[in-house]
Amino acid sequence: QVQLVESGGGLVQAGGSLRLSCAASGRTFSRYAWGWFRQAPGNEREFVATINWSDSSTYYADSVKGRFTISRDNAKNTVYLQMNSLKPEDTAVYFCAAGAVVPAQQIEQYDYWGQGTQVTVSS
Repeated sequence: QVQLVESGGGLVQAGGSLRLSCAASGRTFSRYAWGWFRQAPGNEREFVATINWSDSSTYYADSVKGRFTISRDNAKNTVYLQMNSLKPEDTAVYFCAAGAVVPAQQIEQYDYWGQGTQVTVSS
């Protein structure tokens, strides 16, 4: 059974940093793209960042570009999201996703999802 487990969420003041992790078990995702998405109350789930499997090229939503960094460790079957200069509007449940053939911003491109981790940024 494939499982993705996120960790690292929490409460932080505006301007602070958090590092999210997502560890996969049950299969290897070294040849698939990973993604991070987020969903704020009352909003649809939105794309945050994605990373390719072959050259680790990365892509970001405009709202997080320059502040967030996605990375991966294939040996650990884990993806990370380093979040700096956090803003109150970054408050959301953050989800990792795996299994996309190519880096993708569309939810339907990913086969597996974590349960989500809450990130709250206070002003």
